[in-house]
Amino acid sequence: MAWGRKTLFRAVSGVGHDGVMAPMNDHPGEQAAQDPIKLLAIRETALSVDEVFRAVGDDASGGTALFVGTVRNHDGGADVDALGYSCHPSAEAEMRRVAEKVVAEYPVRALAAVHRVGDLRVGDLAVVVAVSCPHRGEAFEACRKLIDDLKHEVPIWKHQKFSDGTEEWVGAC
Repeated sequence: MAWGRKTLFRAVSGVGHDGVMAPMNDHPGEQAAQDPIKLLAIRETALSVDEVFRAVGDDASGGTALFVGTVRNHDGGADVDALGYSCHPSAEAEMRRVAEKVVAEYPVRALAAVHRVGDLRVGDLAVVVAVSCPHRGEAFEACRKLIDDLKHEVPIWKHQKFSDGTEEWVGAC
């Protein structure tokens, strides 16, 4: 069999003569899952990247994007010694609203988000979010939207304590 251009395009299903993948949305795995929100929580205990990653495992997903937010040792040019997170009683409901918005916009197969509250030290995990989608680009975009909207819309506040003795409250929304 000769491997000319014509043969290659016939052999590769879903690729047009211009070399571009044709949309193949007829398979159920290409669609959003029925109930893709697998884990949403606000916790006073340490967060687990493994737990979040396991929650978004999905055989139909070709891409999983995961974001881990950690407490850093500086902010705005000042050294951070420690910080605490607190939240409004509506925070989990708002987190669900944000997750539902992401699910409505992207073909999400599985989504998880956990945020920490309480006192944290430098290096501790503050937030872990993950999204699985049929393709990597969708997973990256959906995960970015999830963490950005979570930080801007969910009522979680950060109380930073700096090395020079000053303190600062930072609002999420």
